[in-house]
Amino acid sequence: MEESTCKLLAKLAQEGQLSSLEELISRGGSAAAQAVRSQRYGRSGDTLLHYAARKGHLDTVEYLIKRVGMDVEVYNNDYKRPLHEAASMSHQACVSYLLREGAKVDSLKKADWTPLMMACTRRDLGVVQELLSRGADPALKNKDGWNSFHIACREGGPLVVQHLLLVAPDVWRAESKTRRTPLHTASMHGREEVVRILLERCGYVPDGTDSCGVTPFMDAVRNGHISVARQLLEKHQASPTAADLLGAQAVHQVAVTGQEEALRFLVRDLNIDVNERATDIQLTALHYAAKEGHTSAIKTLRELGADLHVRDRKGRTALHMACIGQHVDAARTLLQLGLKDSEDACGRTAMQHARKPEVVRVFERGLPDPP
Repeated sequence: MEESTCKLLAKLAQEGQLSSLEELISRGGSAAAQAVRSQRYGRSGDTLLHYAARKGHLDTVEYLIKRVGMDVEVYNNDYKRPLHEAASMSHQACVSYLLREGAKVDSLKKADWTPLMMACTRRDLGVVQELLSRGADPALKNKDGWNSFHIACREGGPLVVQHLLLVAPDVWRAESKTRRTPLHTASMHGREEVVRILLERCGYVPDGTDSCGVTPFMDAVRNGHISVARQLLEKHQASPTAADLLGAQAVHQVAVTGQEEALRFLVRDLNIDVNERATDIQLTALHYAAKEGHTSAIKTLRELGADLHVRDRKGRTALHMACIGQHVDAARTLLQLGLKDSEDACGRTAMQHARKPEVVRVFERGLPDPP
């Protein structure tokens, strides 16, 4: 089949122009139909059936299966079947038809994703219900250890989450390969309504940790989701001072992500000590913010009472950390706030950690004028 014809067929399938598609294939006879069945497009290796299912063109899907003879289980280079495509785009009519035609409800694409997992990336309850009614297993896990419930909690579809709990009451008990629970996932992504459902209907223990020692509260607050963090405090007795495996508390993790409102929430509302040290090498939130180059967070921490002169176990100040991270603005800000360069426990000044010329110049030119 000529390349121009192949391109036109792909265009017609994606646009759902069935009459034109049927006419073009009919003109080529059985040879054209055979070519269509074997033709793959692009790096993904999609077929016309993949295109039609992805766009939700049911009449085109039916024609390609019934009249052209395409395999309902045809897969592309990522092992995606047409059912994966229809489910991922919430095309319920196509999903129903493909299942009636014999599509395997729990077929696996690359990374072990099922059609139900793909459906749970959306908030369309109808597609999820259809797959479950046909025997889809919500407990199956992908290569990362996530099941469909994890994915639904990440995407924030409350109706989908509630329905999964209805048909599979224990589905919430799953952990990923890094021991992250659906509660971690929902908290991290700020899914306030989903978190409420999880706290009401599931049996998560307060301050359950993943493999790094991170709790759902840490996930919520370090991503700036203060309303979720409040839920976890009030309804789940989460601890705002729990520490991960490196001894970092929420205040340190928030400094790493530079969430200024979350810093104010922790220090002003929850009375967390802004100069609290992580137990690994005695870093403070100011050290963490400086190392990541969060200039605004540095200023916020200072407003909240952060001590500029605190040193970690290696004798380093926040200025050392800013220079280790090669952050010009952070180093400049700390100098403007009054922090002087000094030697650490190994006798190295902050400037000696600077490799970028622009960082060195901050020191060589002396204290810069305020912006």
